[in-house]
Amino acid sequence: MSKTPQMVPDVADAQLMHSVIQRVATGPELSKNISYDEARSVTNALLSGDVDPVQAAVFLIGLRMKRETPTELKGVMDALQEHTVQVSASVDDVVALSDPYNGFNRTLHASLFALPVMAACGVAAYSHGVEMVGPKYGVTHHSIIKALGGNPLQDMQTLASRLSDSSIGWGYADQSVFCAPLYSLCELRRQIVKRPVLSTTEVMLTPIRGKTRTHLVTGYVHKPYREVYAMLARHLQHDSLLLIRGTEGGVIPSFRAKAHFVRYSGKDTETEHDVELETMQLDRDYRAEDIPQNMPAATTHPDCFGMKWDIGALAKLCADKGLAALNGEPGAVYDAAVIGSALTMWHTGKVATLPEAADAAREAIHSGEALKRFQAGLQAL
Repeated sequence: MSKTPQMVPDVADAQLMHSVIQRVATGPELSKNISYDEARSVTNALLSGDVDPVQAAVFLIGLRMKRETPTELKGVMDALQEHTVQVSASVDDVVALSDPYNGFNRTLHASLFALPVMAACGVAAYSHGVEMVGPKYGVTHHSIIKALGGNPLQDMQTLASRLSDSSIGWGYADQSVFCAPLYSLCELRRQIVKRPVLSTTEVMLTPIRGKTRTHLVTGYVHKPYREVYAMLARHLQHDSLLLIRGTEGGVIPSFRAKAHFVRYSGKDTETEHDVELETMQLDRDYRAEDIPQNMPAATTHPDCFGMKWDIGALAKLCADKGLAALNGEPGAVYDAAVIGSALTMWHTGKVATLPEAADAAREAIHSGEALKRFQAGLQAL
């Protein structure tokens, strides 16, 4: 894993860290909030490697335990933006999709396979993430792409050109490439165990933007994140947000209940939606496909205590199930590819209604176009 940031002797940074830690890490009743400028400056110092790792950990834990204010979140978010590579694709609309960076360890990770379905329906889309990070250390898009023989480490300009390619239209961006300073904190995050503010903010990044509009699609579990993500999406001036209450915090909702999501487009006010899945012929008696209990357990990375499964084996299973789904094999992964792409196509205005969007997704799969796009994208990765 990447090394922990090293301390650089800088009096201003040291004074700022001392002051900030004194305020954010004094317990639930006495902790005080910090300003936007302080949150931004401290995060920049962390990303630049100018903070002692012990102080960095205390700051991140203290901020988490205190609970971040909108002002603090904006400061952290803007610092991450400053360190993120950002390029534009030569297509009007681009969808940036982000599942939790720490992956899935209870159900099969299926949202990767919604991307080529969207592309086949004329929606350029990419996901972003890392290979592995705590606290779950689950399977990710990075690990699935590796299991399929693709290279998940591509530069952003190349990926932008693939989003614009009429024979591909999808891709994957890795944080180690588009925001290397943030990725360098993975080891520190492993050591502090709990989810820091970085876990909340990193999913909001959009290293590749559309020529005209950029649409953010992400997921959540806990209700307070609805307001947080909507606020940050507005702050970052994303043209639209589709925030889905999904399995394991991802973008695929449970198939056993109504699909619940929050969205906005342009300057419209955020609206909440509960959609009956039977309208898309997707109501099922399962929430997702559970990971089989005979999956090999984790035997490596002894310091990654949250890791449950052999990630190589689990990524291979997700890859096989995803390819089967794109070949039209019914099941939970097929359903995930349909609903994940249908919700996004409807949200971006590509298709007028959700039932029509689900039908378009199925047609893209059964015509072979989604699989064709997927294979072309893998060969390019």
